[in-house]
Amino acid sequence: MTAMDANPLFFDTSYIVRLYLDDAGFTQVRQLAATAATLVASWHGQAEVVAALHRAYRESRFTHERYLLALNQFELERGGEGFVWHALTAEVQTRLEQAFRTASATTFLRAADALHLACAAAYGHREVYSHDRQFLAAAPLFGLRGIDILEP
Repeated sequence: MTAMDANPLFFDTSYIVRLYLDDAGFTQVRQLAATAATLVASWHGQAEVVAALHRAYRESRFTHERYLLALNQFELERGGEGFVWHALTAEVQTRLEQAFRTASATTFLRAADALHLACAAAYGHREVYSHDRQFLAAAPLFGLRGIDILEP
């Protein structure tokens, strides 16, 4: 693992975008993020954040100027010391495949979520933060505890 604080928080995209969008629960997510020196995510989460920001613009939740400001802010911050982007490695792929092998026929697991979860497990995380119920339900397949601070 790269040099980072002892208890980094592994956020999926649903939490990271709340650092840039005023979606429901953004205040709580930002407060949680402020408690850690490092936020961690899978490398492909960067693409998901950019897509989510564009979606907000497409849905007219952002003006074009606000969209570009949010995009620029993310681009600036993602390269700083506050974020660690875990690489997608052969071990991540192996963990992903193993989870699908053991998943029941009723398990709903999207490929992007499986990448996040397999990445968190491969890099030694025990907990993942998300506001996505399918993501949270799949976390135990990877030996992870899914946490949503936005649940009532």
